[in-house]
Amino acid sequence: MAENLRQDAQAIIGAALKASQPYEAVQKALADFDLGFGGQIVLVAIGKAAYPMAQAALGILGSRVSRGIVITKYGHGGNALPGIMLREAGHPVPDENTIKATDEALAMVRSLKPQDRVLLLISGGGSALFESPRVPLPELQGITRQLLQSEADIVAMNRVRKRLSNVKGGRFALACRPARVFAVVLSDIIGDPLDMIASGPACPDSSTSRQALEVARKFRLELSAEALRLMGEETPKALDNVETRVTGSVTQLCGAAAKAAQGLGYVPQVLTTSLTCVAREAGSFLGAIAREHQEGPSRAMILGGETVVKVMGRGQGGRNQEIALSAAIGIRGLKDTAVFSVGSDGTDGPTDAAGGYCDGESAGKLIGKGIQAEKYLDDNNAYHALQAIGGLIITGPTGTNVNDLTVLLIRRS
Repeated sequence: MAENLRQDAQAIIGAALKASQPYEAVQKALADFDLGFGGQIVLVAIGKAAYPMAQAALGILGSRVSRGIVITKYGHGGNALPGIMLREAGHPVPDENTIKATDEALAMVRSLKPQDRVLLLISGGGSALFESPRVPLPELQGITRQLLQSEADIVAMNRVRKRLSNVKGGRFALACRPARVFAVVLSDIIGDPLDMIASGPACPDSSTSRQALEVARKFRLELSAEALRLMGEETPKALDNVETRVTGSVTQLCGAAAKAAQGLGYVPQVLTTSLTCVAREAGSFLGAIAREHQEGPSRAMILGGETVVKVMGRGQGGRNQEIALSAAIGIRGLKDTAVFSVGSDGTDGPTDAAGGYCDGESAGKLIGKGIQAEKYLDDNNAYHALQAIGGLIITGPTGTNVNDLTVLLIRRS
């Protein structure tokens, strides 16, 4: 049955990712895009799903788009698009290519007129991929790494990043004036807070400088005097040239997973679409849940969200891999029980894996290879532990980014 469980996991992942592709979502959002104006359309697409979002927009607007740029993560681009510059850059830490590409986007919108429109396509990862820093790049990279290694969630991180940027926190929309901005947002943050997705380049900022400074104090960020000064500056609180549509979300991802699981004979239950705890603790929790539900029908317990990793070691891995490895400890010896967790964008941390899979036999396999799961978790080295037992889930870039999917499967004949 272990082989069948793995096949079920792959089927559920495939169905959920297919249902979360941005192409149709963007087309639906653009149904509200008023073409009754005489100016030009400039397309700016940012994030891990920028390329397919741009494809969808061009499929509708075609030659109405006069020029544009796609800025996405390395390996997430595609073939040339007519009239569109394709740029790949660093994620989760911005790099020189990030700055160059963002400068190109700013140059495109700098001389627009009131009758022109900027079509801004936003997806997860945009905070790193779209950046014009107000501090030197090495300093910004250092601050970004500090935030990534803390237990700060994405909202807390973006409160800091907005104040060190010329495009975040609504500032890109200001750069587009007097043109209007039509923003289509593929949400990767729980609750769809527009000002936090990709750090809100075209959204008034609801956070305050005081909150940003509290984040810096809480996580003991090392900041230069200039960075501290900038943290004290407020971001735009109102914008009069932006219209926004949110499309796609983790709720859709989990709903598709539930439908697929039901088709495979499981009784599905979406436990939450707001999972935000430490990844290792989430895995432990799922192990406990599994032990409590060994009787009864086949079950698929589904969770969506975005956990965080507490970085303590120097190993390789990501939050979804840590969930799976931690769960392996809790479900050890359980019959026909598995836990898998994947990032919907196909990447989990700085690895080539989307996530991880473990079943009731995984912990024993690890021991047989001389691997102690707890020690590998302490070293944040879930990747190599899972790799040793064939527990990595590798999808490659998926073209979407709507949070993570975690599933506990219990199969009963």
